[in-house]
Amino acid sequence: MLDTVSDSSSNAGTEGGPGVSVDDKPRPTAGRGRIRSWFRVTGSVGPLGIGTSVLWLSIIVLLPLAALTAKSLENGWSGFWDAVTAPAALDALKVTVLVSIVVTLINVVMGTLIAWVLVRDEFPGKGVVNALIDLPFALPTIVASIVLLALYGPQSPFDIHLNATQPGLVVALAFVTLPFVVRAVQPVLIEADKDVEQAAASLGADNWTTFRTIILPTLAPAIVSGSGLAFARAIGEYGSVVLIGGGIPKKTQMASQYIQQQIEVDRPVNAAAVSVVLLAISLATLFVLRVTSERLARRDRES
Repeated sequence: MLDTVSDSSSNAGTEGGPGVSVDDKPRPTAGRGRIRSWFRVTGSVGPLGIGTSVLWLSIIVLLPLAALTAKSLENGWSGFWDAVTAPAALDALKVTVLVSIVVTLINVVMGTLIAWVLVRDEFPGKGVVNALIDLPFALPTIVASIVLLALYGPQSPFDIHLNATQPGLVVALAFVTLPFVVRAVQPVLIEADKDVEQAAASLGADNWTTFRTIILPTLAPAIVSGSGLAFARAIGEYGSVVLIGGGIPKKTQMASQYIQQQIEVDRPVNAAAVSVVLLAISLATLFVLRVTSERLARRDRES
């Protein structure tokens, strides 16, 4: 009996200390585990690869953005507010946002249609058309403005004069932003399950019903993502609108042209302030559309 008690006491002393059981040991709290998880590095590149990526991102993106924001606040918050609420700045921002929204809506329809044709239809020269979609990515935007001015300017061979008009801005921006929607929708259409469409057709659903109830929910996240990228590109575009638009205040002057004008008259703080507003609009748009596309994708998977 004494031997048994002695063995139990010695085991307790060895495992948990004298008079302390194993279960009484202090354990890490959930908060500490959560903190450790934030600093845990997983993957194939390791800490060195992650550190290099963060450093490069900081140099290329974060540092210029921080410098731009600091420049816009050189005159304080009141100076920033005065710069972005000046009548000329507000007019340029209104024109920019309005034209960008119109262009985005046009590209949602036409970009989806073109992606559909490239995926579902066969026709001579399809490969050439597919390659031309990427032309705005490779072509300098100022060249696009020169071409559009030659086609729709004062000496238009088609007698269509769009220079110094908002429709001219729409045409220029539609040209440079079209690929964003097409290239976002095209891969989703390629991977779409055609058996479901055929089943719906066999049950008597017409083409519009099939598209609205089966195809469109599948394409919605890609359409939203592509339209967000197109809008963000449109509000910051300069090269394609500089000639065809004319830069007329209150009519065709885009925010990018207003920023250049402020630089030319030696008002860099005002230019930086309007640039920060454009940046904020772009980031907010991309954030909202990203959340929306993720929710649409999740709903599509659940259904």
